[in-house]
Amino acid sequence: MGIHPKIGITGLPRSGKSAVLAKVLEMLEDERRREISARGGDGYGTDIIGGMRTEPVVVNSERVGYKVIDIKTGAEGIIAHKEIDSRLRVLGYGIDLEALEAVAIPAIEHARDYSEVIVIDEIGKFAVESEEFVNMVRSALEQDKPTLLALHKKSRHPLLQDIRRRDDARILEVTPVNRALLPYKIHKLMRETY
Repeated sequence: MGIHPKIGITGLPRSGKSAVLAKVLEMLEDERRREISARGGDGYGTDIIGGMRTEPVVVNSERVGYKVIDIKTGAEGIIAHKEIDSRLRVLGYGIDLEALEAVAIPAIEHARDYSEVIVIDEIGKFAVESEEFVNMVRSALEQDKPTLLALHKKSRHPLLQDIRRRDDARILEVTPVNRALLPYKIHKLMRETY
């Protein structure tokens, strides 16, 4: 087990997991840029944060699906949608594993190999349907790098169970009470090692 924390953010749907994660990333980016410019570099082009984010696809203020985004390149793919006609359906959404694998796998692989911080948002009901995704996450977790994971609260998938059991994992739940302060706490945990 490495020295860098694997921080899992969990919480009920709409608890603000993604907002907490986005805030932490912003703080890390800002800080590293300041450190680099203090040393005379411009900080752009350094590979600080890599990995993937998941965002809802909203039409007329209704969630109709989810897309995955490569943090580094901005590439995106719709991984779950009410209109996708797929044999694989989860929570009423059709799942497109090819789109997931085309975006998420290279994003996580790049972060594993080149980025300072690995982000995987989120490991949830849709993504764990892909064995390739699960294997890529496992290989990213073998790296001793600060890692931020958003975890589906109720999933009993073996991957999530394994993450929760890790000695170097800190699992933090987002609640209405701690939502505003949690990014600062996570940032501090990550700073302690890096």
